[in-house]
Amino acid sequence: MIRRTSRLFTVGQSLLGNFGINSSNFLGASHEMATTMTCNNFLSLQQRTFIQMRTNLKVVDNSGAKRVMCIQALKGKKGARLGDTIIASVKEAQPRGKVKKGDVVYGVVVRAAMQRGRCDGSEIKFDDNAVVLVNKQGEPIGTRVFGPVPHELRKKKHVKILTLAEHIA
Repeated sequence: MIRRTSRLFTVGQSLLGNFGINSSNFLGASHEMATTMTCNNFLSLQQRTFIQMRTNLKVVDNSGAKRVMCIQALKGKKGARLGDTIIASVKEAQPRGKVKKGDVVYGVVVRAAMQRGRCDGSEIKFDDNAVVLVNKQGEPIGTRVFGPVPHELRKKKHVKILTLAEHIA
């Protein structure tokens, strides 16, 4: 919701600029600065959170599921991060896949919108939350993994997912 208001504000500014109307005369310079500052404050207050109960995740393997909803994060109290295992319910599935809608499955988080620090001081953050479905032993159900996968999975002992991935970030 915050993102929409900031986009509308930006679109409004660009429209005013395209019509040749000076936006500072139109809105008033102090009002424009205050509105810009509040938009920036809202964007800085918006925090990315852990993957917790009822979080919808995209499935990035060929197991047959398209979208799952997290039921429980198996490790942390707050929720799951990159490389953590979750229990999820399949919400959307392909017709002839290995898993069906309504199945309860295990999954490993391979992309998370929450940023994570690396040893070299850099941080990694993805645009979406994505998961690879695994069985109880931790072996992937699918035979392919789509999109980038972080190399932090090696520390979490998910080497099989790394070997199936097409790109390691």
